[in-house]
Amino acid sequence: GDVISAMDTPDRRVVINVGGVRFETYARTLQSFPGTKLASLAMPDPRDSMDYDPQQNEFFFDRNPKVFGYILDYYRTKHLHCSDNMCRSVLMEELSFWEISYLQLSHCCWLKINTKSRDLEDFMSWEGTAETEKKNQLGQTGNIDYSWRGRWQPKVWPLFDKPFSSLASKCVSAISLLFIIGAIVIFFEEARVHSAIMNQSVPSYDYVLHSVPQELNLKKASYLPYLELLCVFWFISEFCIRLIFCPDRKEFIKNPLNWVDFLSLFPVFIELMSQGQHQQIEILWKVLGFLRLLYILKLFRFLLQVEGSLVLRVLSGTLKDISREIFVFLLILGIETLFFANLAFYAEWSGSSVQDELFLDIYDCCWWAIVTLTTVGYGDIIPRNTAGRIVCSMAAISGVLTIVLPIPILVLKFHHYYSIALAKERMKIHRSQ
Repeated sequence: GDVISAMDTPDRRVVINVGGVRFETYARTLQSFPGTKLASLAMPDPRDSMDYDPQQNEFFFDRNPKVFGYILDYYRTKHLHCSDNMCRSVLMEELSFWEISYLQLSHCCWLKINTKSRDLEDFMSWEGTAETEKKNQLGQTGNIDYSWRGRWQPKVWPLFDKPFSSLASKCVSAISLLFIIGAIVIFFEEARVHSAIMNQSVPSYDYVLHSVPQELNLKKASYLPYLELLCVFWFISEFCIRLIFCPDRKEFIKNPLNWVDFLSLFPVFIELMSQGQHQQIEILWKVLGFLRLLYILKLFRFLLQVEGSLVLRVLSGTLKDISREIFVFLLILGIETLFFANLAFYAEWSGSSVQDELFLDIYDCCWWAIVTLTTVGYGDIIPRNTAGRIVCSMAAISGVLTIVLPIPILVLKFHHYYSIALAKERMKIHRSQ
């Protein structure tokens, strides 16, 4: 009877051995949360259902002693806390064993644990260099290709896709870059010559001082397409080689930069087939000019190869992660544009008996609102009266506040993903050693 009464008393001390670390507390402390595993230790006779050592007079659990210390404090203080460096998975597993809900975690610790958990998820989902290289090597890990393409592919493909893999690949990249720059320079010169030819019939003082003789312009216009054709021949050979020796044709076709390379091959042939008629057909000249902008986009692929796409992948991941914030920002900017455009239109209309010539309609006011909200301020449309100036001041202040707010979000997210990308790079280097 004395033993039973001793077991029933809430002041008795209970010794719990967790992973070799002994914890001692009162039975009444364990009864703070009935229905849990620890509360059952305060029952009159829990020895039958628990691992009890009669010699040491203690209960033994082969669990994490560090986490158990926080759990025991939870029974004492009614507040569940944990350390900053606690792993979320370990904590949830231990709480589940001790039959405690994860939702009981205090707000301060819950915020820290979940923030680190999201960082870990971002780290695990980040497409690092190893995954990118794996993509580039698709088709190489399957059945061995004993054809001539299979023998030459590992040697030829790095020459055009990995500029730092060898001295030969560096030379090929340098030659390719020179041809791209040459094509861009020729494109600019063709545009200048065409503009000079078209402006011969519209003389001005400035034009007379800086104009080039008509014969020289026509001479340039005759040989520039052939110089461009020389560059395009290199682009054709480069594109064909990359298409033939790429590891995966489907991935090659899906890449939009390869479509840029393909479409950039046509403008010079269209111009040569038109036999100079594009100089007279304004719309054809403009279309060819837009297509030649692809020469500039070819530099983007070169940048991806040289940089290893680290910074660009970080920027892409950042923009993808804050796409919702960007959409909300654009929506707010659109609402402000419409609001201040209408406000300025009627403010200027009310200030004079005749409608102001600058604010002709709502569409012109929308242009003025966008320029003002983005703090560009071209000055082509300005308010004339007091009411319009007040609206303009409000639009300028609102635009500054609207544009400034998303910048910290972009900076923080970029820093977050850049740290993850660098950690992935260090992990790759460490594993390769």
